[in-house]
Amino acid sequence: MGFPANGAAASDRKLKFLIYGRTGWIGGLLGKLCEAQGLEYSYGSGRLENRASLEADLASVKPTHVFNAAGVTGRPNVDWCESHKVETIRTNVAGTLTLADVCREKGLVLINYATGCIFEYDANHPLGSGVGFKEEDTPNFIGSFYSKTKAMVEDLLKNYENVCTLRVRMPISSDLSNPRNFITKITRYEKVVNIPNSMTILDELLPISIEMAKRNLTGIWNFTNPGVVSHNEILEMYRDYIDPNFAWKNFTLEEQAKVIVAPRSNNELDASKLKKEFPELMSIKESLIKYVFKPNQKATGA
Repeated sequence: MGFPANGAAASDRKLKFLIYGRTGWIGGLLGKLCEAQGLEYSYGSGRLENRASLEADLASVKPTHVFNAAGVTGRPNVDWCESHKVETIRTNVAGTLTLADVCREKGLVLINYATGCIFEYDANHPLGSGVGFKEEDTPNFIGSFYSKTKAMVEDLLKNYENVCTLRVRMPISSDLSNPRNFITKITRYEKVVNIPNSMTILDELLPISIEMAKRNLTGIWNFTNPGVVSHNEILEMYRDYIDPNFAWKNFTLEEQAKVIVAPRSNNELDASKLKKEFPELMSIKESLIKYVFKPNQKATGA
């Protein structure tokens, strides 16, 4: 194959990124990051499930790396996937596999933004234990059709040595007006559960994903900040930094189940592999304060 060994630094040839997911949250942020770093990039115009359109993109752009931030998460949430199963399969399974296969044929590394919502706390990884799921662990959560398709495609992508699978969870950014932002979501809910989870601070981790492409890293990576944070801890920070009058109500998982179609994943991912590669990676609570809450802090006093 034409792609370099896992972890080999990018050669002297000029980097050029091809990004799928232009209209999505992560895809849009990736383009802005490339601009800020002076990196050449283009957005793919092909549909993931249309092989010929992907081949045409690669032929015209001639990228050094491909990023896949396209996918179906559902609107307004993953419950959509429960009633749109074929559309979910078409993009999340058939489309992602087609892109990986086309990239492999061309000797290109594919950075694939996947999900860590394919696990749930269990007897070997109890809530509050600090024992997280590792990259090689087999997914144990198939409560939602969305998660089921993501676990399937992750398992198949393991066979593609050119793919870097990034397990993103409950993504958060400094843009508190974005409805996809986990913080924005939970501040707007009538009631929230209160469960510690691994999460991804995009302001810190998306630049790391660009660096991973430069290093030609492949395989599965838990793409979260180390440690866990609960809903209430985030909302307490929101109250302390953003809105002193903010109040919220909790409810149990059993009560939540009555107002959602599919169960949700709650877990801790072990981020030590990513931390070893990027020692500067901050813990989830440190990263929340530095990248999200401090920049948005409302000035107090005169």
